[in-house]
Amino acid sequence: MSGANSSTWRNWAGNVTARPARAVTPASTAELADVVRRAAEQGLTVKAVGTGHSFTAAAATDGVLIRPDLLTGIRELDRAAMTVTVEAGTPLKRLNAVLAREGLSLTNMGDIMEQTVAGATSTGTHGTGRDSASIAAQITALELVTADGSLMTCSAKENADVFAAARIGLGALGVVTAITFAVEPIFLLTAREEPMTFDRVTAGFEELFAENEHFEFYWFPHTGNCNTKRNNRSAGPAAPPGRVRGWIDDEFMSNGLFQVVCSLGRAAPATIPAVAKVSSRALSARTYTDIPYKVFTSPRRVRFVEMEYALPREAAVGALREVKALVERSPLRVSFPVEVRTAPADDIALSTASGRETAYIAVHMYRGTPHQAYFTAVERIMTAHGGRPHWGKLHTRDAAYFAEAYPRFAEFTAVRDRLDPERRFANPYLRRVLGD
Repeated sequence: MSGANSSTWRNWAGNVTARPARAVTPASTAELADVVRRAAEQGLTVKAVGTGHSFTAAAATDGVLIRPDLLTGIRELDRAAMTVTVEAGTPLKRLNAVLAREGLSLTNMGDIMEQTVAGATSTGTHGTGRDSASIAAQITALELVTADGSLMTCSAKENADVFAAARIGLGALGVVTAITFAVEPIFLLTAREEPMTFDRVTAGFEELFAENEHFEFYWFPHTGNCNTKRNNRSAGPAAPPGRVRGWIDDEFMSNGLFQVVCSLGRAAPATIPAVAKVSSRALSARTYTDIPYKVFTSPRRVRFVEMEYALPREAAVGALREVKALVERSPLRVSFPVEVRTAPADDIALSTASGRETAYIAVHMYRGTPHQAYFTAVERIMTAHGGRPHWGKLHTRDAAYFAEAYPRFAEFTAVRDRLDPERRFANPYLRRVLGD
């Protein structure tokens, strides 16, 4: 086993830190199971971390911290079943690249791919889709080490009650060691990015949703401007962005220049509305065609904190208009755009889209900028519409709220009680959102 030292752990955004009793890097599932057994003997809790892209303390622990750096790679590629089984610590970017080389792809994915497969699925990472759901909804089987150190495999046919919960398990049911995803032959997507006014997008939201396989948009606070993105399958040929244009849009504009704008806004908040009016018009329309992960994902180098709520899709436009009115009537100064995406209903107990057609509204603030007043005010709007917060993003909800928000909440906690009665995988965040 590599490494058994203690050091301070920080998440990507830098807003969560933890100092575990020890951090370990097991090189096999057997080693990981032994780590869990020894922690139990010593009365220590256990948490596995990924790349730290959650903004909550879901993975923080003062017990044993498991780093998955050596639990990576493809276990099996089954072309007959059209599945791929991967070790839990495999980064999504590596999985995407391997699948592409094999002529395969996931059906849908989020907009970044730095996370590990276990970290991304356990917190409910999603992209946008009319018919295709989150990454966790593409899981066909998974393997986890439970609190007594035993190895459990679950699927729709084997330990089905665990499978219904563990695809988005929050790290509460065990340590995920491998995941099997459904895949399909690689395909092309044509992305059409286009500026559009806030009024036009919101008035036509249902039509834009219905007409596109993947629709999302960003609204720039302090303006009436949005940027829309429509991704649809294409017969080709591939026509990726030119190297220069791609660098200008994805690196210079969306990262380099945006970093400068955010830094200016943090230093001089009064400049934000004027700068927003200019910067919201800086991105021009473009259309390109490429393989899925190159269309769905993009680099995110500007660090921020985020809160995202899942609403019934029919409530999204009204809620977004309330957020716009909030910003306009308040002294808030918001330099980050607000992101809106969708997902179909799924059958995972604690999925934010569990049992209902969903739209997501995500708000962000540049790292180091006071965010509490903005997030608190937005959260009040979201909860009034029956919102469910993303498990890996900032929120203040607790188990009592979730018991009302999720019809299958008790189903999840019953599985947790059975698999981890002594709360080997608990931490303060899980106690807040799931109860003791």
